[in-house]
Amino acid sequence: MLRILIVDDEPLARAHLRSVLGGDPEIVVAGECGDGASAVAAITCDPPDLVLLDIQMPELDGFDVVRAVGVEQMPLVVFVTAHDARALEAFAVHAVDYLLKPVAANRLLAAVARAKRHATASVRSRAAEVAALAALITDMSASRSAPSPEPPRFAIRGNGRVTLVPPADIDWVEAMDNYVRVHIGPTSHTIRDTLTRVVRRLPPDMFLRVHRSAAINIGRIRELRTLAGTQHVVILADGTRVAAGRRHRPAIRRLLRQSL
Repeated sequence: MLRILIVDDEPLARAHLRSVLGGDPEIVVAGECGDGASAVAAITCDPPDLVLLDIQMPELDGFDVVRAVGVEQMPLVVFVTAHDARALEAFAVHAVDYLLKPVAANRLLAAVARAKRHATASVRSRAAEVAALAALITDMSASRSAPSPEPPRFAIRGNGRVTLVPPADIDWVEAMDNYVRVHIGPTSHTIRDTLTRVVRRLPPDMFLRVHRSAAINIGRIRELRTLAGTQHVVILADGTRVAAGRRHRPAIRRLLRQSL
């Protein structure tokens, strides 16, 4: 039996992973954690065989969890990431396993199958895994301290491929149930994710949440218009109208005043 700990701050993402893993009788979901601090505690107190570890989490992210636990004490780990182009490159360089969100069932099961083989590997193989993980953490620590010349590109997965888009090219994003639609000029892409997570992945100095269901590229704002006294609409440069929530109106007004 392979005991797996799921670590992700999004309940829907955890539920998806748990559902896929539930079909394998050789797997036991040992627990779930919604933040980095509880993940460190769970791994330290009752180490699982494998950790499915989300990278993008507030306060302690996935790499912070590994640092806190210690590379030598860390169980087998498969990182889960939504876009992080820099991390994807580092995973490839150091041969560390990862899953790209939204996680496809076949990719998850393949990663778990590899973990099962590694769980019975020799001491030499384990030493190689620890060395690769240590090199990855060192690499990512160095990249954090280095100045970033431009925001990382946003990954859009669909039709069997991943497209990397500069955040500046995105006009706005909107929530649609368990999906998010990303608007880029006359085209749009639908991805399986939450708006909260998507906004977290976009540069905070470039995007503004204007409604619980929408966030816009600040550079695309043309005006804020009030309709019927209580309804507010943000009009983008191309004429697109995006409903603005009442509680977001002060932030939009402050931004427009700063631009004058």
